[in-house]
Amino acid sequence: MNAMESLARRARRYGAGSLEDAELLALLLGRARPGGLPRRLLARFGSVGSLWRTPPPEIEADFGPVLWARLQAARELQHRCLEEGLQRGPVLASPADTERYLRSLLGSLDHERFVCLHLDNRHRLIRRETLFRGTLDGASVYPREVVKSALAHNAAAVILAHNHPSGVAEPSAADEHITRRLKAALGLVDIRLLDHLVVTHGGCVSLAARGLL
Repeated sequence: MNAMESLARRARRYGAGSLEDAELLALLLGRARPGGLPRRLLARFGSVGSLWRTPPPEIEADFGPVLWARLQAARELQHRCLEEGLQRGPVLASPADTERYLRSLLGSLDHERFVCLHLDNRHRLIRRETLFRGTLDGASVYPREVVKSALAHNAAAVILAHNHPSGVAEPSAADEHITRRLKAALGLVDIRLLDHLVVTHGGCVSLAARGLL
């Protein structure tokens, strides 16, 4: 039995959660030895989270474009798996699943991203759309673009989310201000803003739960 078969058997018998980070990377990358490339990647970038956040040029320069693409493919498969659960039932019926999805999507990014979850009249996910990227503030999030996107997807309600790369999930005054503007703009076309979440790797803060909606 070779090293890859041994890892696969352990994952099958005890679950993938029983494997170390380097062993999981070895399986993902098709490498027989976790002590080779997988451990070099972890030593270079510090952790799996840091590896996910590393921009393509830094990985491609030393390890080639295929490696970066494989890592991103794994992340995207995880996102789509979590999305399927939100499409089957009301998003608000399982806030833990919604938080898990948003943390997977946004929590490890090193730049801010603003996303909109478009929901049908039963609050099931229709589509997730990234509307804004970069450094976000009240001036760079445009209510008309949020409304246009929601109407294009025939949404009855939306959940908004953006990340704080600093790791501090506390909503800023600008977050509260833009949330009020977005709620008012969406209300004019009879679309409900159910929540606006601030996301970090460690968790989410709901502005609805804070009584700010």
